Amino acid sequence: MPTKVGYPVGLRRLVVLRREQLNRSLLRVVLGGADLAGFCSRVPEEHVRLLFPDPDGSLRLPVPEGPDLRWPRPLPTSREYTVRHHDPDAGELWIDLAVHPGGLASDWAVAAAPGTRVHVAGPPGGMVLPGGFDRFLFAGDLTAQPQIARYLERLPSTATGWAVLDVVDAGEELPMTAPAGVQVSWVHRGDVPVHPGGAFERVLRSLPLDGGARTFLWIAGEAGVLKPLRRWVRHDLGLPRSDHLVTGYWKRGVADYDED
Repeated sequence: MPTKVGYPVGLRRLVVLRREQLNRSLLRVVLGGADLAGFCSRVPEEHVRLLFPDPDGSLRLPVPEGPDLRWPRPLPTSREYTVRHHDPDAGELWIDLAVHPGGLASDWAVAAAPGTRVHVAGPPGGMVLPGGFDRFLFAGDLTAQPQIARYLERLPSTATGWAVLDVVDAGEELPMTAPAGVQVSWVHRGDVPVHPGGAFERVLRSLPLDGGARTFLWIAGEAGVLKPLRRWVRHDLGLPRSDHLVTGYWKRGVADYDED
């Protein structure tokens, strides 16, 4: 089974070192500072929470309690993001954010000049995949690009499979470093919002996933889009729970959606 491996959860006050516009809709915020010392990142699928002031301007923070954090109630205002990259030698933590008007973290990232401070909680651990797969399929929308990029970078050079990414157009594409045997495809949907049954789903269903080879499948994106894909994975493909992860990263109309 994919297994969650935990390690002590830290709370750090970090500083923005720089920002990098990766494509039209994805912005990288590079964080650092003395508090980054001891940050732990060992597996591809890890997430941290950026903490922000509440609407009244107060900043409420969790309190370290043993290897974990004790969070105040109601929960503080925060947003969860993939650990895109951690370089302990350079003292850098990369967070890639999908930029969209009105988004709390998005607006913060667009305005965050070097020297801006932000509290970061986590990661609480990460997901370790079981071994023995013959091929891989990673798929998702813009919000899944950072996670898919990290997965592809960490695959063995002999890995085979597919990465399928749903974007508006070429302006949302992000260069991916993948083994030669992994085909990276971009599905351009134009101005049509992400929705179930669209071109992205059709491309996934058209892949030659039969043939007896053991495949690990990972899909993330908008929760509503994933509903029919979950049924496809479980019932049509018949993949056991050990061989797939399908995760809703966001839900239309819901702020700070958390499927867990």
